[in-house]
Order: sequence, then C-alpha cells, then structure tokens
Amino acid sequence: MTAVTGLTEQLSATTLLRFATAGSVDDGKSTLVGRLLHDSKSILTDQLEAVEAASLKRGQEAPDLALLTDGLRAEREQGITIDVAYRYFATTRRRFILADTPGHVQYTRNMVTGASTAELAVVLVDARNGVVEQTRRHAAVAALLRVPHVVLAVNKMDLVDYAEPVFAAIAEEFTAYAASLGVPEITAIPISALAGDNVVEPSAHMDWYGGPTVLEHLETVPVSHDLAGCKARFPVQYVIRPQTAEHPDYRGYAGQIASGALRVGEAVTVLPSGRTSTITGIDALGEPVDIAWAPQSVTVTLADDLDISRGDLIAPSGSAPRTTQDVEATVCHVADQPLTVGQRVLLKHTTRTVKAIVKEIPSRLTLDDLSQHADPGQLVANDIGRVKVRTAEPLALDAYRDSRRTGSFLLIDPADGTTLAAGMAGDSFAAETAKTVADDEGWDF
Repeated sequence: MTAVTGLTEQLSATTLLRFATAGSVDDGKSTLVGRLLHDSKSILTDQLEAVEAASLKRGQEAPDLALLTDGLRAEREQGITIDVAYRYFATTRRRFILADTPGHVQYTRNMVTGASTAELAVVLVDARNGVVEQTRRHAAVAALLRVPHVVLAVNKMDLVDYAEPVFAAIAEEFTAYAASLGVPEITAIPISALAGDNVVEPSAHMDWYGGPTVLEHLETVPVSHDLAGCKARFPVQYVIRPQTAEHPDYRGYAGQIASGALRVGEAVTVLPSGRTSTITGIDALGEPVDIAWAPQSVTVTLADDLDISRGDLIAPSGSAPRTTQDVEATVCHVADQPLTVGQRVLLKHTTRTVKAIVKEIPSRLTLDDLSQHADPGQLVANDIGRVKVRTAEPLALDAYRDSRRTGSFLLIDPADGTTLAAGMAGDSFAAETAKTVADDEGWDF
C-alpha cells in the first residue's frame, strides 16, 4: 500500500504532456505509439496477449504493435488508422495523454480534433518517401493550431540502411517548410518504430546521431501550463440560485476558468453587456478562496445583482476583450457537406452559441506552396481557408494567437447539429487576400 501511495504521489508531482502523432498513411504512426507503450512498459499483460493472438491470427510471427491503438475493426482489417485513438501512460518523469491521428487525406479533420489541445505534435515521415503532401498538410494544421513543439520522426530508417544523408535531407526540407509556417520549435529524430531504434532506447545502428530518443524528448521538452499568466477569462456555464430559506438571495456563477486568475475584490466586466462589478467571493470545491486560476472550476459571486446567464464572459475590467459581431478567422472544414458563402450557421464560442451567417470566404490555402486560392466560393471536407462571419449577437472573442481557449470556436449546422468547421480567430500564418465577396440576402445581421 505504501509503494502504491508513493507512486501516486510521484506521478501527481510530474508534469502532464498532451501530444499528437500525425503523418501520411503507412508512415508507421500506430507502430510508433505501440512501441512507445511497449518499451516503456505501459501495456498490461492481457493487452499484450490480445495483440499477440490477433497478430498470429493474421499470420504474423511477431506481435503487431500497431494493434494497440488501432481498435476499430475496420482499422485492423485495413491496417490503417481511421479514428483518433487516445492513450494514457506515464513514466517516472512525466504523464502523457497521446492522440494517435489518422494519415489518410479524408481523415485530416480528425487530426484537428487530436491536436487541438496538444502541446506537441509528432509528425512521421517514411524515410523512403520523404516529405509528401500529407506531411505538409499535417505541419500546416499543427502551425494553425499553434502547437508549440513539433517533432519530425523520420521512420523506417532500417529500410534505407540507416543512412545519415537520407535523414539530413528530409530534416532540412521539413524544417524549412515548417519554419515558413511559423512553427517555433522543430526537433528531428531518426527512428525505426518497428525495430525500436531511437524510440525508447538509443539505436546501435545510428552512431552518427547524438540527439535524444523520442521518449527522452517527450520527457524533457519544456511544457508551459502557465494559463494563470494569461489574461483572465471566465465563461459562465451555469447560474446557481438556490432560493432557499438558508440562501434566499444567493446568486453564484459557475464555470471553468479558461485562462488567467481571478481574485476576490477585483473589478470585473461582464461581456457582452459591458456591465461592471466586483468579485465578492470565490468557491473552489465547496471552500471559499481568495484566488483561483485556470483550469480550476469555481463559483464566483459579485457585489451587484446583474443579469448574467450561460454564455456570458467575466473578465478583469483592465484587460477585458473587445466584443464584435464580425469574426475573421482561419477554419479547418471538417464536415462532408461544403461551407458556402451566405450559409446560415451556429457559432459556438466557449459556453455561448449564437446564430451567424458566412459573409465571405476570401481564400482557400494551397498546401503545396502556401499560396492563397482567392474567392473559392466554398470549402469542402479537409479544406483550410479564411472566412468572415457575421454573428447575431456580440462575442467576446480573443485572437487565437493570444489564447487557444477563447480564440477558438466551432461552426455548426443549425439543422442537425453537425460540426462544420473549427475556427481560429485572427491572423494565421497565411496572408489574407483583399478580394471581397458580395453579401447574400438572408440572415443579414
């Protein structure tokens, strides 16, 4: 019992890294994830036995580690990843939440889901094929989502005789491309996921490489969870009004602090109304506290009886965001049906959902050369493009570069609730075209 308690305390003291794997189909993402889990001893015995049995059934002598993440029947039958597979594991140095994302072009939208909360992305490249279009697409998504760390894992080095020039050429090409997108940090590692080279243990076949293994880099890369250092943002999720004899006038606003810190006595502004008040109390886990910070879930009470409801945003008066009904953003289109100019949508931002209309689609990104295809008229599944949206009500929207939480939003089909696109407000790495599109009649806010 003491050993278990000690391990729990040790793991609770370690940092958490959220990371995603990506790359073109058959580059070996699932095998890399399986190798990480296997060699770091993060697999239960019954899991390994199930994989060994499934591998033998398919005529494979050695266990196929990719089966540890490819859980759907269609994935195992086709030998590909379709859905985003999440895995949780830990070493003595760090805890990990891993999202293994698909490689096929038609599942690029799934990478948006997997990488949206990631602090690091591992982009795999087959050493025999080098950087391909899907590699560039995944690098572009990582850059758009402002993933701060990118690892280029040049896989299948065993199939190119562990040749250093092959690795160097791929690393140079990818680094130049990713840097042009504005990726702040790129680390290139030559690996063989199948053989285990430089995944958890250093490779005996690549003595020319002196850098870290994949796991060493994951364990040591700086992770910034300092959401408390950002401007405070508190989206209201629920209004608590017991109206009991014990608490006849109590009015509390519950939710999760998206960023920054809230303090008792601080002057705040409620958006979009613009009304001001002062924080009189903060309850965290049922106990009163003087200060709370992201990502804590708390209940806040104010000095004034204001009309506040779900979807409103509470922020310090000195750093409150501006409200707007005109949203300019880069979006990743994730639905099968296209997004068109004049289309009526719902825009979901934090806990607030409002009616909106797509006023313009100024450009669609061409990933080959990062050029802008002006005035495409629509975006289809897996497209990345710029949009201008007019909302029926004002939104307190930050720029995505300043806050991944309050700078992001979803566009939703009002007819059936389907998510159409994931949006990132403000500028992206791609320059916006100046061409305009005439407004359609309809929802003209």
